[in-house]
Amino acid sequence: MTGYFVTGGTGFLGSRVVSRLLTLPDCTAVHVLVRPGSLGRFDALARTWPAGRVVPVVGDLTAPLPDVAGVDHVVHLGAIYDFTAAAEANQVTNVDGTRNVIEFAGRVGAKWLHHVSSVAVAGDHRGRFTERDFDLGQHLPSPYHATKFEAEKLVRDQNAVPWKVYRPSAVVGDSRTGEMDKIDGPYYFLPAITRLSRLPARLPLVVPDLGSTNIVPVDYVVDALVHLMHSPAPSGSTYHLVAPRNQTLAEVYNAFAKPAGAPRIVASPRVSGLRALGSVGALAVDRLPGGREARSAVLTELGVPPEIVPHMALRAEFTTSATVAALAGSGLSVPPLASYAPRLLRYWSDHLDPYRARRADRSDPLAGRRILITGASSGIGRATALAAARRGAQVFLVARRASELDSVRAEISSFGGSAWAYPCDLTDGAAVDALIKQVLTEHSAVDMLVNNAGRSIRRSVYLSVDRMHDFERTMALNYYAPLRLTLGLLPHMRERRFGHVVTVTTMGLQSDTPRFAAYLASKAAIEEFGRVAGRETLADGITFTSVRMPLVRTPMISTAAYRAMPALSPRRAAEMVINALVRRPEVANRPEGVALEVTRMIAPRTSRRVANLLYRMMPETAPEARSRPQPPLATVAATLTRLVWRKL
Repeated sequence: MTGYFVTGGTGFLGSRVVSRLLTLPDCTAVHVLVRPGSLGRFDALARTWPAGRVVPVVGDLTAPLPDVAGVDHVVHLGAIYDFTAAAEANQVTNVDGTRNVIEFAGRVGAKWLHHVSSVAVAGDHRGRFTERDFDLGQHLPSPYHATKFEAEKLVRDQNAVPWKVYRPSAVVGDSRTGEMDKIDGPYYFLPAITRLSRLPARLPLVVPDLGSTNIVPVDYVVDALVHLMHSPAPSGSTYHLVAPRNQTLAEVYNAFAKPAGAPRIVASPRVSGLRALGSVGALAVDRLPGGREARSAVLTELGVPPEIVPHMALRAEFTTSATVAALAGSGLSVPPLASYAPRLLRYWSDHLDPYRARRADRSDPLAGRRILITGASSGIGRATALAAARRGAQVFLVARRASELDSVRAEISSFGGSAWAYPCDLTDGAAVDALIKQVLTEHSAVDMLVNNAGRSIRRSVYLSVDRMHDFERTMALNYYAPLRLTLGLLPHMRERRFGHVVTVTTMGLQSDTPRFAAYLASKAAIEEFGRVAGRETLADGITFTSVRMPLVRTPMISTAAYRAMPALSPRRAAEMVINALVRRPEVANRPEGVALEVTRMIAPRTSRRVANLLYRMMPETAPEARSRPQPPLATVAATLTRLVWRKL
């Protein structure tokens, strides 16, 4: 009977090794080193393993490991596999951790130490690198390369425990299912490849030869590792768990480009001195003011960490003669990358693509989108919620009046739509914070936000000199409320690399309509916030739209002063909001609003005088002004306004 001790057993590769060991007929128990912070992950994995056969050993590679009885094989998988990690982190985990594992293996009397190293130990060695090779004087270009080399050297130099070393190349997902747990290696370039699918697939690409890499699927590495662990071989045996030959970067690109529908590379001519020229070019860019930052920004936008670019291509070619001989008769071999790349791409697209939240349903761009709409109990908000739900969106209804929200939710449910009601006073900051937390807890995401709730006030400046509270209350709902809600959702949207915020403003911003100083100032503030924020968040996939609404026939304009004025129906207004959600322009205008704005720009003095004339002709509607004599031409002015509106 055989007992195992595994480090890194909660990782992607390690957890699969544990599962594979459990299938062995003489496996009695697998002890897994688990950091305190990883106990939750271990518990989740343990539910997939036979009860009682996997034992957690709480500890850390960076400290002496606790004693464990009955260990025959120590399998050391724990390490940092990350070119972007700091040098200190690599040293502590990869080198000091290996030293602690060696000490542990000797102390508990293990029969074998299995050290999972990496082809990174070859550094920048050029040419053939055999399984017998180790220190050939190669340069180790990164902390990762250096610490993996030093860790393997520690294993080779000790004599306390018989040992075997396994050197995988770049490990990707399962060749059968595509499953992978993180973005690494070639996965960094999949966003760029899928974006190229917008180009004609038949477009031939000619790209200079950029070198080669070596990619191997995780299922092969796991099966080969477990088989080799138990195959008869002397201490000091080393195995390359790699593809039989390096894959050129053009081959790797084409393997993913074909299933992605992107143009393929048809030729990769060798360009003498290309690598040196690239290094000189990068150095020249870095010396320019802001050059290094600009280069990093471009790579980051493409989803590629700048730290990995110098290590994209391998110079060494790894032989596998010892590995192939030891695997003879097992049926294990590395499948061609092109045969399983479609499965890798599909899994990545569904689970790992950092931009997957941006992808819309092809049948309708709003289908399945989670849209939070404020002021959803009536008017524009209600009509927008109904329209979005009919298109397959999941609608989160927000307003103060719970009973009216329930009515809207019931109406949406009646035609098979999906809606949830969240009563909330948006002027209460604590209530808004609680709303955000509740929605994200219950639904995990908000794709789009419609800031529709608002209040209007029609009062001239002269009648407002003693009513500062009018401005404060208007700003509270029209500016601070949507601002708080938007800011609260921005980190979540940034994490998902997608979000769209639609704010219902007003066409009055294009006409500077008299008597609406408080209202227009609040709407101008929130619109300008969106325009500025949209420029900052664009690279994160977050966009903003201001919908400049004309008058809409809602309770907000139910007073006598508006009865003669033309106005859109809530349904027509909702169409503007829906269009903004689908097309995501920066500003959504009506033709008459554009005409007013152009007139103001071409003839500013005339525009001001006409506005002042209309102001004098139109009646006041504030309660304190009703007892005053009204202009005799009020009715005529309303008629003239209506006619001008229709002409525009």
